[in-house]
Amino acid sequence: MAIMSQVTITTVSGSSVSFVEKEPMQGGLKDVYFTNDRRHVVAFYRQPLDFVGLERLEKLVTTYRKGIFEREGGEYWKKYFCWPEDIIKYNNKVGLLVPVYQPYYFFPKGCDIEGAEKEGKWFASGKNLNRFVPHEEKGNLLGYLRICLHLSRAVRRLHAAGLAHSDLSYRNCLVDPRSGNACIIDIDGLVVPGMFPPDVVGTPDFIAPEVVATMHLDREDPKRKLPCRETDQHALAVLIYLYLFHRHPLRGSKVYDKDNAIQEQMEMGDKATFIENPHDRSNRLKVKPEDKDFMPWIDTDKLPYTIMGPYLKELFDKAFVTGLHSPSERPIADDWEKDLVKTIDLLQPCDNPNCSKGWYVFPNTKKPVCPYCGAKFKGQLPILDFYSTRDGAKFATDNHRLMVYNNQYIYPWHVDRNIFPDEKLPDELRKPVAYFSFHKGKWILVNQLLDDLTDVTNNRPIPKGKHIEMVQDLKLLLKAGKGGRLVFVSLVSV
Repeated sequence: MAIMSQVTITTVSGSSVSFVEKEPMQGGLKDVYFTNDRRHVVAFYRQPLDFVGLERLEKLVTTYRKGIFEREGGEYWKKYFCWPEDIIKYNNKVGLLVPVYQPYYFFPKGCDIEGAEKEGKWFASGKNLNRFVPHEEKGNLLGYLRICLHLSRAVRRLHAAGLAHSDLSYRNCLVDPRSGNACIIDIDGLVVPGMFPPDVVGTPDFIAPEVVATMHLDREDPKRKLPCRETDQHALAVLIYLYLFHRHPLRGSKVYDKDNAIQEQMEMGDKATFIENPHDRSNRLKVKPEDKDFMPWIDTDKLPYTIMGPYLKELFDKAFVTGLHSPSERPIADDWEKDLVKTIDLLQPCDNPNCSKGWYVFPNTKKPVCPYCGAKFKGQLPILDFYSTRDGAKFATDNHRLMVYNNQYIYPWHVDRNIFPDEKLPDELRKPVAYFSFHKGKWILVNQLLDDLTDVTNNRPIPKGKHIEMVQDLKLLLKAGKGGRLVFVSLVSV
């Protein structure tokens, strides 16, 4: 029987921490114990840290932590990062005091993987998703899009602080498709250009091609490529593709060499090719009978990347076609964040209650069909195209549209092009200002809080508490003045 002893130590900043020293949970580099109050864990490095490693940790829990969490809006970021709070030293070992994960990041009681952390690996592979994840934990498309949005936002914040993650992967991200929440963990290896170099090259599946292609070179060789912001951008794009399609964007059917090591170096390095490259079909996935555990996600003809709509299609092209071997051309995290918000506005709930994804990005076609279950859209659907004014007079297209469904909302960021739903948005601007309802066979828009809502077509105001029917070619002014938006209504009838 293991001997258990109560340990109380003082952190570097002077706080008192207590834990029971018993058989620890083991991570890749650290031994982990829960504190007595179960609100934190203490994680000790098994190997000694050098001077640079110690200095990195000190900056991590002081300068970098304060720069993100102790500025205005800092509380917002606590759900996006599991950030170490303090350094601990005990028995000649160095460790970190880290908040525990939220309960929804663990699989619930009663399933085969009860208590397991919801690492992204469970949801990034069609095989894992089909074999191991309980049906009620699989989530829906809206949840996965929100996960991608949250990860993009977190990476954007790291990069804005001058940091790079260096090992962004499904191992270092916890996700919950049911709620759409996501959190970046294990961030003690952050890279600061010119100050703290990367400790690792990354996790297979997420290492950028230029890093894989130069791994054989000496670390000091100027031609050697190491993790940085551009490699984070590659890893983020891979994560987003994995969560939305449950297959890897580069691991196709093309065989470069029978030797596994050489195959890996070429497939993920200088010969890397997007499996859905519209100009090069050489790495297309070939569906085999034994691939039934991966279905339907492995079938790129049935579920091509274009089903995610025009905004994400363009970003995937930049990430895996033009930017795959040209790091400077990759989409930045901010690009993903903005276009994921616009893509969520394109969602339509599937009429099939047994659909695996529940939602789909509404296609710009006369006969819309859910790509996941084949359910055909039936009925009438309003579509709103946004236009805005930069000078308070002339309106120009925003390349942004909103699909309508029962109880769909209009928010302040739909009303004013200068508002965006990020960490800077005050609570009062997060409330809906109008909503849609299918009432007595007609679609109506109900004004809740809009001061300027105007039926431009018929030159009449729509006061708060009143509604207007959505009809073909209706023009609505949502807000007057600079940044204000005008919408054009189209009706799709099937």
